[in-house]
Amino acid sequence: MKPLHIGLFPGTFDPITNGHLDVIRRGQVLFDELIVAVGHNPDKRELFPLQERADMIRQLLTEEGSPVKVQTYTGLTVDYAKEVGATAILRGLRNVSDLAHEFQLALTNRAIANVETVFIMTGEPFAFTSSSLIKQIAAGGEIDRMHRLLPPLVIEKLKQRKRELGREIAHLRVDDFFKE
Repeated sequence: MKPLHIGLFPGTFDPITNGHLDVIRRGQVLFDELIVAVGHNPDKRELFPLQERADMIRQLLTEEGSPVKVQTYTGLTVDYAKEVGATAILRGLRNVSDLAHEFQLALTNRAIANVETVFIMTGEPFAFTSSSLIKQIAAGGEIDRMHRLLPPLVIEKLKQRKRELGREIAHLRVDDFFKE
C-alpha cells in the first residue's frame, strides 16, 4: 500500500474567512488527507480563543460534508507537520507580497525540517481579504457588510464578540494586526 500524502494547512484563522475556506476546498483534492492546523502566533493579538477558532472551522467543514480534519497545535509549524506525518504544508497566496514572505518560509521549512510547501493562488474574490482587515472592519464598522468575505457563522460570532467586548474591540486596530 502506498503511503498517504498528508497536507497541513496551518494558520491562526482568527477568524476564518471565505478565502481560507476556498483554499481548504481546493487543497483537499491535492492530498489523501488534509489537516487544518489552528495555531497560536505570539506576535498576534487574538480575537477568538484557540479552541473556539477550531470549533468554528470544524462546524463549517462539517456543514459542507468535508472530510478535512481540524486540529490545534502550539509551537513551530514544521515540528507539528513532522509530528502528524505531513507530506507538505499548504499555503494560500493572495498577492506578490504574500509570495515573498511565503517563499522565505517555504525555503526555511525545507532546509530545517525537509518539509515541502504547496501553494494555491486564492480565488479572485478573496485576493484582498485578510483576517487582519476583517478585525479592523469589525472594530470600527458594520459587521454585516462582510457577508461576501465571511461565512454567516463567523459574522454571528464576530457580532457576539463585539457585544461581549463592547468598546474594547475598538482597540483591535490595524497596527496591532499587520504582523500577519
